Amino acid sequence: MAVYELSIETHFSAAHQLRGYDGDCARLHGHNWHIRLFVECSKLDALGMGIDYKIMKRELKAALERWDHYNLNDIPPFDSINPTSENVARLLCEEMRRRLDNGRVRVSRVEVAETCTAKVIYRP
Repeated sequence: MAVYELSIETHFSAAHQLRGYDGDCARLHGHNWHIRLFVECSKLDALGMGIDYKIMKRELKAALERWDHYNLNDIPPFDSINPTSENVARLLCEEMRRRLDNGRVRVSRVEVAETCTAKVIYRP
């Protein structure tokens, strides 16, 4: 069966520090976090779309508002778990699945990059 995978990219800015980490990242620092959201479907709607990119962009922007320009360590659940790229990717993927999965389309993965050379991909 053929599958379409659509993606959008955005970014947000936030500070964080890694508790219990032996290295520079234990100190408060910031990133321009780059996000790629992937959604897949096997059937198109009546217009020939898997999902409107406008919907993906709107929902991703809304999900990221709670983190943008904040210290992630101050925001639950990062007040009790480390705001690593891995945890950011998993939590964002879970949130986007709640927002977008509808039986015809589903979030297939989320990519989070702290820098241009360091990123993680989370697949549910």
